[in-house]
Amino acid sequence: MCGRIVDPNLRGTDFEISQTRLHPFPRRYNIKPTQDVLVITAEAPEGEMARWWLVPSWHKGDLKDWKATTFNARIEDAASKPTFRGPWRYGRCLIPAAGYYEWTGEKGSKQPHFIRPAGNEETLWFAGLISRWNGMLTCTIVTRPANSTVADIHTRMPVILNAEERDAWLAGSDDPEIGAGPKLRHHPVARFGAASDGPALIEPAVA
Repeated sequence: MCGRIVDPNLRGTDFEISQTRLHPFPRRYNIKPTQDVLVITAEAPEGEMARWWLVPSWHKGDLKDWKATTFNARIEDAASKPTFRGPWRYGRCLIPAAGYYEWTGEKGSKQPHFIRPAGNEETLWFAGLISRWNGMLTCTIVTRPANSTVADIHTRMPVILNAEERDAWLAGSDDPEIGAGPKLRHHPVARFGAASDGPALIEPAVA
């Protein structure tokens, strides 16, 4: 599961997205499902914004009528599920992030952890799927079983792609092992609320 992410620091880099120059927004450190995130596709490599909670194009009701939890999609079965089957074939995207959060412990006293790249790379590239519903672009983050660098925090992780895998994903790869090998590191952070934001959220918690 991946339910909170942090905006990537793409400003001033070779991969700065023109969308952020045209419509700049403050960097966010507590992005929640239903908020807009940056997505990159083969058709829009400059990036565009999408609502993080996929709604399939065939949904006939209002937005509030879509009750399924679709901010994540499991790589093991997304290709066969009616909600994700179309986006799997025609809606591949990349979702860049500086990192994401997971929680450990019992309900009521859960400890948040910030998970980020283990090396010098500042950006994680999540495999994503997009669907356009009633003119609104929506997306989901694809997940897989956690690898050894993060399994002590959670049983699942986003599908995180290296440069070669990013091209393969956008081209429609069905490799079930894609995105299995990233090296990640994590540290506990102070507890925060749904409305909290700012760079202090990702700082290591003081013992």
